[in-house]
Amino acid sequence: MSTQSPVQEFDYVVVGGGTAGAVIAARLSEDPDVSVCVLEAGPSDVGDDNILRLDRWMALLESGYDWDYPIEPQENGNSFMRHARAKVLGGCSSHNSCIAFWAPAEDLDEWGAMGCAGWSAKDCFPLYQRLENNDAPGDHHGRTGPVVIRTVPPMDPCGAALLEACAAADIPTTPFNTGSTVVRGAHWFQINRREDGVRSSASVSYLHPILGKRPNLDVRTGLQARRLLFGDDGRCTGVEYLEPDTIHTGSVTARREVVLSCGAIDSPKLLMLSGIGPAGHLRDVGIDVRVDSPGVGSHLQDHPEGVIMWEAKQPMVDRSTQWWEIGIFTNTRPGLDRPDLMFHYGSVPFDMNTYRRGYPTTDNAFCLTPNVTRARSMGTVRLRTRDFRDKPKVDPRYFTDEHDIRVMTHGLRLAREIVSQSPMADWAGAELAPGPALQSDDELFSYIRETHNTVYHPAGTVRMGPVDDADSPLDPQLRVKGVPGLRVADASIMPFLPAVNPCITTMMIGEKCADMIKSG
Repeated sequence: MSTQSPVQEFDYVVVGGGTAGAVIAARLSEDPDVSVCVLEAGPSDVGDDNILRLDRWMALLESGYDWDYPIEPQENGNSFMRHARAKVLGGCSSHNSCIAFWAPAEDLDEWGAMGCAGWSAKDCFPLYQRLENNDAPGDHHGRTGPVVIRTVPPMDPCGAALLEACAAADIPTTPFNTGSTVVRGAHWFQINRREDGVRSSASVSYLHPILGKRPNLDVRTGLQARRLLFGDDGRCTGVEYLEPDTIHTGSVTARREVVLSCGAIDSPKLLMLSGIGPAGHLRDVGIDVRVDSPGVGSHLQDHPEGVIMWEAKQPMVDRSTQWWEIGIFTNTRPGLDRPDLMFHYGSVPFDMNTYRRGYPTTDNAFCLTPNVTRARSMGTVRLRTRDFRDKPKVDPRYFTDEHDIRVMTHGLRLAREIVSQSPMADWAGAELAPGPALQSDDELFSYIRETHNTVYHPAGTVRMGPVDDADSPLDPQLRVKGVPGLRVADASIMPFLPAVNPCITTMMIGEKCADMIKSG
């Protein structure tokens, strides 16, 4: 007697209820004549304050809500580092610090120029406007969208002093999301957070208002996808998953399309498990090749992040929206139309990677975390084995390009320059990490490679590109080349990672994908 669950059919199956998947499911199910099923491996976030309270976000790292992927040993980077990927409805928008940015117009226009027709700023900016309910001035902002975006209130006196110090270092106080790219400027972030302190994640914003109210939408949590299913004609027809008993296998089929929205690590993983990827690698792990697509799992890009930390002379704030409330952008060379260096300011100690290396710590500290906005080091996601339960091999190959080393080293020195300005005199005590003894390029990079982290922004591993580009697994409509009935929509589709935190851009990708599906 078969133990397999009965096959159930829907018009659309969305694999992954994350930052893009939640958007797609909500938009497609607006049509009552269309049925949509969402399969999410993690639990629901409904009623779970561990997820919903934004000020608790740092406790989610390496928790039960985190796939917690180790990275492969790094020749030039921190091999202790781990990639947090959210295992919960809403995906990483349920797990991150909710920093909200429109991508620079220059980045989106470059996407378009690379052969991704329909993805330039003029095409994408209206989608940001559609999704947001933003309190910032400007006719370009949306006021009625599902995602609540607010400018952080200036309640942190150390942060206020830091902005004055930036101005003294020739980095002016400049608001974000104005429609013009900030190449050199600093300000309080905008964040996707409701007034009651609940994160305005993709699930909170798009799914919570409609759960149980649309009979054509079935959101199923706790179901991990094993592989995609295909018909005799090669069309993707559904997905097979592990039942909650962790023994039996179930499946759902899609009459129209399957949309894969598992993120920049798990989307290429599921494609490869299903025979779509680099043929040689698939054969090496014992998987039959369905489509030889060398770009699947390639071009992994991220925002590598350093940290420089000072002991605070005065008590730091004991309440915050999400503890990382200010951003600083700058250019390390003249003539750039986009910033190549960004800092996040944290009103908390951040010793996740410094303490094990012997650097001092304290409960009362603040940090600047320089990150390389357009890192040139490219990595890969590969299967460890053919077993879907095994974590993939994530190899970002951090700092294998000299550009990234130069920008990050510049960032540490610039952070020191900013904090040495007189407005910070009442706040900046001892520099705890890396400490004033480290001054040369070699000393600073040695510190970086031992202690750097990530801003948790992996992207580009199933990138879209021109139809005739064999190295891009997707066409500009996000359709998987060589596989009818299958699209991918999440940060993996980005031709390159924008210069800013990409969460809202990933929601925009969900909006764009739903539009393209609806338009046929």
